[in-house]
Amino acid sequence: MARKKRARKFYLHLVSDATGTTLLGLSRAVLAQFEGVDPNQKFWPLVRSERQLERVIKRIREMPGPVIFTFVNEKMRLRLREECDHLGVPCVAVLDPIIHSLSTYLGMHAKGVPGLQHTMDDAYFKRVAALDFAMRFDDGQHLKGLKDAEVILVGVSRTSKTPTSIYLARRGIKTANIPLVPGVDVPEEYFNLEKPLYVGLTAAPERLKHIRNTRLRTNNGEDKKKGFKGNEYLDEEKIEEEVRKARRLFSKHKWPVIDVSKRSIEETAAEVMALLQTKRDQKKQAKKEAKKHD
Repeated sequence: MARKKRARKFYLHLVSDATGTTLLGLSRAVLAQFEGVDPNQKFWPLVRSERQLERVIKRIREMPGPVIFTFVNEKMRLRLREECDHLGVPCVAVLDPIIHSLSTYLGMHAKGVPGLQHTMDDAYFKRVAALDFAMRFDDGQHLKGLKDAEVILVGVSRTSKTPTSIYLARRGIKTANIPLVPGVDVPEEYFNLEKPLYVGLTAAPERLKHIRNTRLRTNNGEDKKKGFKGNEYLDEEKIEEEVRKARRLFSKHKWPVIDVSKRSIEETAAEVMALLQTKRDQKKQAKKEAKKHD
């Protein structure tokens, strides 16, 4: 019998002069490409002074391992690279290739200011407003005001409507979601609004049953079951009927449909964003064509 190969353990240091969100996302994406590794990630965000950097370098010496960073301060970059060279570990400025390519294409130098993506500009307040919108219009709590949504997600219980709405809101997209629950009718007018992009979310019945079962256990049986009678919430035949009815609604309105059975929230949100971009592009094109004929 072959002996199971042990995962390779190592330290991975993520050093940033901002919140480090970019580094965390990149490290997840990169590490997913390697099987049999067990990284011990050390996260060092908001490192903006030489004194702070020296403290981080001290810890890197104690736990040597690859370093990926997003510094814009040249002196601090050189200091970190110098130390990594001395330790014999990789030191990668992950944003450099992107910034260099854009700088060459645009004929401009980057500002070199840490944390610019988190400044309190119009985009920041747009994200805040979108998050507030998503919370107010979560799970069909309110219907009046839906006309202001950019995206409306529609689906049966446990098709990731709420987390996808929040994810999109963090990208500044005003998102609402409407649950399809047996015995709870949604006025047809709210399925025919002109501005929003409607997206139907669905999943395999067996997957939904598993998720609902898990949620009921973790919530001590207090999961939302409005409109369900007896064991309908977990009855696979009833769930299949829910899914069929939802698909008929999606088909009737010709909405795009995303099966979330094997998708992460990020993947679902990415597809929604692509659909929204297509809708916006089509709208712009239609306006251009209309101007040509004026």
